[in-house]
Amino acid sequence: TLELSGIPTVGAAGINVVRFKDYDLQYGNGMPIRYVGFPFPVAGQPKSVHKSYVEGKDLLSGKPMMQAIIDAITLPLTGEEKKKGMPPEAAAEPRLLKPDTEANLQRLFKEREWTDFYPIVLPTEERVAAMIKATSRKPGEKLSSFGARELTVEKAAIYAVMAGARPEFFPTILATLTQAGSFGNSTSSMANMIVVNGPIRKELGINAGTDVMGPFAEANTVIGRSFTLAGKIMGDITLKSGAYSSLGSNLQYNNICIAENEELLPQGWEPLSVELGHKRTDNVVSIGVGWSYISSVGEAQLSHPPHMLIRDYMRALTGMAATIVMDPTVAGLLKNAHGFKNKAELGQWLAKNVEVSAGTYWGNGVNSTATSPMAFQGLEPYATWMKAPPETLIKPFTNAKTINVVVAGGNIQTTWFLTDFRFGRGILIDEWK
Repeated sequence: TLELSGIPTVGAAGINVVRFKDYDLQYGNGMPIRYVGFPFPVAGQPKSVHKSYVEGKDLLSGKPMMQAIIDAITLPLTGEEKKKGMPPEAAAEPRLLKPDTEANLQRLFKEREWTDFYPIVLPTEERVAAMIKATSRKPGEKLSSFGARELTVEKAAIYAVMAGARPEFFPTILATLTQAGSFGNSTSSMANMIVVNGPIRKELGINAGTDVMGPFAEANTVIGRSFTLAGKIMGDITLKSGAYSSLGSNLQYNNICIAENEELLPQGWEPLSVELGHKRTDNVVSIGVGWSYISSVGEAQLSHPPHMLIRDYMRALTGMAATIVMDPTVAGLLKNAHGFKNKAELGQWLAKNVEVSAGTYWGNGVNSTATSPMAFQGLEPYATWMKAPPETLIKPFTNAKTINVVVAGGNIQTTWFLTDFRFGRGILIDEWK
C-alpha cells in the first residue's frame, strides 16, 4: 500500500532481525527495502534506552540514526535498488540430488540443515512416489508458501518420507502442512501445537490417552516431525539465516502433536474441532501458535477447585489467548463437582476472573509491543489500562473465545498443562485424501 501510494518508507527493526534482509531480498519478495538497525533488545527496555538507540548510530550504515532514516527516505534509488525480479542466487534447487552413498547423503542433509538432526529416511523417487499415491492431489499442487518458496504436495511427500511416515498418514500431514508457514520462529520461544479430532484418530493410532505427550505413538511423532521439517526447510530456518530465537523451544521437535480424548469428554463438552466450527464426525487437524507452556505442579483437589488454580496460572500469560490441555479427570471435576456445563462456560469464567496488575501487564514485552499502539490510538480497554496506576487490577482476557480447552490423557491423574497457544479454524483432513 505504501509503495502504491508513493510514500517513501524505511524499515526499522532490531539488528538481529534486520541482518536477514538480504535473505528476504533473495527468497522473500525480491524487493530491496531500505532498513535501519537498532540495537537489541527493544521490548521491555526503559525509555532512556530507547532514547539512546534513537540518538545513537544505525547499526547497518554506521551513520547517526536520524540521519540514516532521513537518507533512506530521501536519497534517490541506486542501480542495485532498481533491480526487479528475483536475483540469480534465488534460483531453485535442482529437483534431484546426484546419487551417492547413504552416509554421504545423510551428512549432506545435516550440513545443509535439511533435517532436525535426528536420522532421516532418505527421500528417494520411489519412496516419494509411493507416498503421493495416498492422496488424489497432484504432485505440483501448492499447499502454502514461504515468500517465493512454494510448498507443494511433492515436497510435502518428501518431508513425510524423511520423518518416517507411512502413506496412510499422508492426508493428515498434507492438511497440517497447509499451515506450515506458521511454524514458530521469533526472538522469543515460539512453538506450535497440533491437535487431531474425529474418527481418524483411531484409524491412524494417534494417541489421545495415557502419556499423550510422550514419545509413545508413531503417528504423533511422525506427523509432528513432518511439520518441523517443512517449517525448517521451506522457511530456510537455520542458524546461518532465519533462526533468531534467544532460547528456542524443545516443543518444536514434534510440536505437541496429540489427539483429543473425545471418548472421555464430559457430557455437553464438545471436541476442539467442534468449538472451532466443524462437525463432530469431521476429521480435523488444528494448528496452534504460541510461546508459553506451564505444567501444573500437582494434581487438582476436590477441596480446591481446579479452575481457581488454572486462573492463578493464567496470570503469567499475555492475555491474547490460552489453551488448557487437561486430563479427563480434571474435566470431570469441572463438570460434575463445579458445574461447568461446557468448555465455553469455563472460558467465560476464566476471562472474568483472571486478573493481573497493570504494571505486570505492561511489563510483559509482548504486550507492550503488540497492544501499546492500540492504547496510543485511544482504543479501549488498552488506553485506560495504560493510564492506570501500576497496582490497578485489570482483566487481560478480553475475548473468552480465545480460551480453548483440549481434553487428553489417560484418565489417571488430575493434572493439566496451560499454554498461550491460539488456534485458527482447523483444516479438514478428508479434503486431502
